[in-house]
Amino acid sequence: MITFTPLSGAAHSSRTTPLAYLLQVDDVRILLDCGSPDWSPENPALKSDAEEPTFHWEEYCQSLREIASTVDLVLLSHGDLAHCGLYAYAYSRWNLKAPTYTSLPVQAMGRIATTEDIEGIRDEEDVGDEDESLLQESDVVEDGTPSPPVNRDKLKGKYVATLNEVQEAFDSVNTLRYSQPTRLQGKCQGLTITPFNAGHTIGGTIWKIRSPSSGTILYAVNVNHMRERHLDGAVLINKSSGGVFEPLARPDLLITDAERSSVINSKQRDRDVALIDTITSTLSSNRSSVLIPCDSSTRILELLVLLDQHWKFSRLSYPICLLSRTGNEMLTFVRSMMEWLGGTVSKEDVGEDGSNNNRSRHNQRRRGGDDDGDEDALGAFALRFKYLEFFPNPDSLVKRYASSDPKLILAVPASLSHGPSRNLFVHFAAIPNNVVLLTSQGDEGTLSRLLFNKWNDSQRADDKWDKGRIGRNVMLDDTLALVMKSKVPLQGPELDEHLQKERAAKEKEAAHQAQLARSQRMLEADEDESDSDSDSDSDDEDEVRQALEGDNMDTDGADGVGKKRKADKALDGADWGLDGDEGLTKQLLSFDIYLKGNVSKATSFFKNVGGQTQRFRMFPYVEKKRRVDEYGETVDVAMWLRKSRVFDEEAETDETKDFKRRKQAEEEAKAIQEPPSKFVTTTVEVQMACRLLFIDMEGLNDGRAVKTIVPQVNPRKMIIVHAPTEAADLLIESCANIRAMTKDIFAPSRGESIQIGQQTNSFSISISDELLASLKMSTFEDNEVGYVTGRVVTHASSTIPTLEPILDATPVETTVLARSAPRMLGSRPTVNLPNSTMIGELKLTVLKARLASIGVPAELIGEGVLICGSAAGRTGGSDAMEDSVAVRKTASGKVELEGGASPVYYTVRKEIYNLHALVAA
Repeated sequence: MITFTPLSGAAHSSRTTPLAYLLQVDDVRILLDCGSPDWSPENPALKSDAEEPTFHWEEYCQSLREIASTVDLVLLSHGDLAHCGLYAYAYSRWNLKAPTYTSLPVQAMGRIATTEDIEGIRDEEDVGDEDESLLQESDVVEDGTPSPPVNRDKLKGKYVATLNEVQEAFDSVNTLRYSQPTRLQGKCQGLTITPFNAGHTIGGTIWKIRSPSSGTILYAVNVNHMRERHLDGAVLINKSSGGVFEPLARPDLLITDAERSSVINSKQRDRDVALIDTITSTLSSNRSSVLIPCDSSTRILELLVLLDQHWKFSRLSYPICLLSRTGNEMLTFVRSMMEWLGGTVSKEDVGEDGSNNNRSRHNQRRRGGDDDGDEDALGAFALRFKYLEFFPNPDSLVKRYASSDPKLILAVPASLSHGPSRNLFVHFAAIPNNVVLLTSQGDEGTLSRLLFNKWNDSQRADDKWDKGRIGRNVMLDDTLALVMKSKVPLQGPELDEHLQKERAAKEKEAAHQAQLARSQRMLEADEDESDSDSDSDSDDEDEVRQALEGDNMDTDGADGVGKKRKADKALDGADWGLDGDEGLTKQLLSFDIYLKGNVSKATSFFKNVGGQTQRFRMFPYVEKKRRVDEYGETVDVAMWLRKSRVFDEEAETDETKDFKRRKQAEEEAKAIQEPPSKFVTTTVEVQMACRLLFIDMEGLNDGRAVKTIVPQVNPRKMIIVHAPTEAADLLIESCANIRAMTKDIFAPSRGESIQIGQQTNSFSISISDELLASLKMSTFEDNEVGYVTGRVVTHASSTIPTLEPILDATPVETTVLARSAPRMLGSRPTVNLPNSTMIGELKLTVLKARLASIGVPAELIGEGVLICGSAAGRTGGSDAMEDSVAVRKTASGKVELEGGASPVYYTVRKEIYNLHALVAA
């Protein structure tokens, strides 16, 4: 049975992002995507409490937190924030430790997108890590007593991970190649997952999940079948046959999105021309600048390739500025993953100098002009944008270029909710003739969606973005109030107060550490003194025993008096107080308590001598144990750890050592340069005077493609997610008008569970050894199938029923059957022929290859017909048609073999049988 529950990004919802769905196949719980919402919406919904706001993402985060520890498998489909932005936090804080699978680019791009997002947020506001730690501690139970409950409503905040948590989380992700089936183990044993190319983003994945009990499940969201500059289209459509890619056809369940079912995309050529013309005219004619808010990892690649090609063709000299902390790192990763790219990206047309000289220079290096191995890689010259400059923040951009200099600015994030794009927009929008060019709508409630709505409302009805038109730019002339958050250094009295508190805290910590160190040294010194020799314990005991026995001897004797006086003198000279650390030595070390009387006066532990009770030093007491193991030698763990570190350092390459040194130097420089600061929130009135234009560059299927591809996939059941109400209803209505399309279509809302296959009952049964030995099995793909007839028998010794063979009929039964069915004189008795079933689906291309391997020519002539024999090879005369057969595959799945009785006919028929599993009763 399959149970599907949308945690976020459901159908019939005004907020279609982020994407996160819980899919339960039998007893295996699978989390499909783990996206993060925009943590800084423009208009958060208040109302739950007069003081504490209830954010729209709180229900989703709490639902994910509750089920995180119970998830058995995580599948990530795209490397942007909407699909994997919250994975690092859930992995580190919510115990989402289930095995996670994705493609290599999704792992790298997801890491970069999450890092960029959390750095931008943490540089502007306090995310409240302490509150989350309190929330976790409230669930801990110690000594059987639960800790006091914590008010969760007061702890609602932003679930933003740290950099170390992001690195640790994405390092744990398992990467797969496209079309690589993977059989899972453990609790997920029996499931097979296979990723396929989904387009839209580099490494974007369509997941195929195959279960032996529930069939095939296809998870395909944010798919683009169109070929782009840097990516090939999704594999759903087979370009050669014009139909659906066969491994993805006819799944038992299809989970897909319908967000753009009501949208008609404009032509790609029209979009590119409008984008380039707007940028060129703004930079050259008006001498103004263009701001394009963009993401940090995925869709920005298409923009960079397009802009780089145009800059080289037009020989423009205007700078392209990318405001991103991780931009350079992102391009470095992409250059190392050139095999995942497609489209027109190659080292010839997207090179360093933009000419075919790259090929000659590359060949020259291969001939020996340069011994650098990295230069011979496919990405040596690809995606090295000559006109692109990187800036970590707006201040560095202002230092390099004045506001009056024409330039193209790409700033993250695309939502304009925080970070460089928002800070730059405040000053950029007030300059006339500047152009803000949006390439995506943005999430609901963000500044990007607010600007998009302003632009879309200003268009004519026929020119709106979802009608297949480009539209025109509009002039903004109103005032916008924006909440700006920043981190400013402390000054004046605030700085003095902070430094004073810091000094007090350091002094207190130093005193505490000194006290701990002093106590540790005292205990270690006592242990070292007791273990200085292998027989030191017994020697000390003998000396103490002799000293005590000396007290019982005749005190008038010279020896007894000498020993007693010597012991007393040693005790009187001991440093009992230990007032300073300078006098702390192993010889004078003792317990820091004061004991009255003579500690060695008594003769026995249980008796009194002279009316006084023996006094012993009791606290603190360190038990003296000999430091030996079963082999007679103490294992020094610290020594082995030190040696292990030395071996690791020696095994490191020079590049790794240089990277560590630079990383450490950067951290130290950052720690030194960063002054004490505070978070400040201000409201800024922006008088907008710039121009605004929207050009859709999201790279997603429109309604026409969705309504065409889904019926061709032809699933048995379908679940619609990630769609507003209007779009979901439109796709359901379109599918209802197709006769061959399934009518089992579900569109659950957030938190609503859909159960599929609840009418199916499954039972466990064992096959007896006698019946198993008589079975004739046939191989089909990775399984062996056979036909079995038997009788179910229940034994008292087992709770599972057994299938046993049916015994032969008794003579009485045979006589009754003969009497009930009289036959004519001389006729043979009726014998029931065995029923046979052929399992499998014939592929004409596979049959053609198999016939070619045995010397039978075959040729596809279209319309699902394969000609085999002499006619296919075009050899022979008029008898060619007699020695040929035609294999035809009908739309209903039947296979027809036409031709005369000839050796070719029987050979082809035999090979067709061999491609199926024949099961006979």
